[in-house]
Amino acid sequence: MGTARRNGARGGWAAAAVVSAVGTVVSVGLLALGLAAPPAALAAGSGPPLDVPPAVLASSLSCSADLTRVARDPVLLIPGTTLTPEVNFGWNYEPAFQRLGWPYCALTPPDHAMSDIQVSAEYVVSALRTMHRVAGRPVDVVGFSEGGMISRWALKFWPDTRSDVADVVGIDPSNHGTLDAYPGCAAGCAPAVWQQRTGSRFLAALNAGQETYAGIDYTQIYSLDDEIVVPNLPPAASSALTTGAGRISNVAVQQVCPLHVAGHLAMGSIDPVGYALVLDAITHDGPADPARVDPAVCAELLMPGVDPATLPGNEQRYNGESAQTLLTYPRVGAEPPLKPYAVAPHTPAARSPRAQPTPPGPPVP
Repeated sequence: MGTARRNGARGGWAAAAVVSAVGTVVSVGLLALGLAAPPAALAAGSGPPLDVPPAVLASSLSCSADLTRVARDPVLLIPGTTLTPEVNFGWNYEPAFQRLGWPYCALTPPDHAMSDIQVSAEYVVSALRTMHRVAGRPVDVVGFSEGGMISRWALKFWPDTRSDVADVVGIDPSNHGTLDAYPGCAAGCAPAVWQQRTGSRFLAALNAGQETYAGIDYTQIYSLDDEIVVPNLPPAASSALTTGAGRISNVAVQQVCPLHVAGHLAMGSIDPVGYALVLDAITHDGPADPARVDPAVCAELLMPGVDPATLPGNEQRYNGESAQTLLTYPRVGAEPPLKPYAVAPHTPAARSPRAQPTPPGPPVP
């Protein structure tokens, strides 16, 4: 986990859902935590100015504890496309972390993470800076789908945030896009879906040059059964990262449990193997090592924090909210243009071979 282990003790894109829940988030007022007052100035090389008003950025972060008193690195939870933190994490990862006594903050991107990811990334930049400043410790980022990818945009274009982060843990992250977005965008789609198409200008800019940075541990967890981020299969799984100076672990849950079956949305909500790998990543120096995961997890049906008694109702709620967001969010006819700071040298002509457009795949579920 990069420098974090030396600094102190340590304990989606989603078009539809497998499960849902009414989560219990222990939220502490941002002003009380000192989170609403950004520093007056930033060091040189900090990246472009943030266009989103500071008060809006501050209000998007909800934390479980006073970060000035934490004894371990806090976790930043970032939800996937169409989701809010409550729907994505409030009934699984948040109660699981509460039981462990781990501090965490949940980020609420604008528009259910359906609008321009370049703008949503400003929320991530603000969250990383704020959490690190208040806690005085590095941050462990855990994100699902788009939420597992978006922190990489922040780290790429706002270099000062790299010293704020120990781990970047992506759960089925859309690092290299999905073919599913081609048919899904045939008649127009949300900006964030355009940007997550394989071969988009956004992904070309994101993945140009190095994908990882020194001092940060990257754990990319994915399922071979992923039906949303497609293809997520070797030798070039969309979620996998391969370049740069960061320490990288790309792990399919089937490496731990060969017969394991887990779709995209299960991975971001109830999957016990994915959760075990998340914990391994943020409780050890370096990224996750599947050899350290107890094989007994293969017999588990749900990750800790998920209450089987409330699962049916939570599932119904999640499906309804996700579908409603997907159906009602305004569609646009093209990908948002790149921000000026991302255009050169990350132009469409500079796309890597991996980012080239690929023939459409099956329709989005």
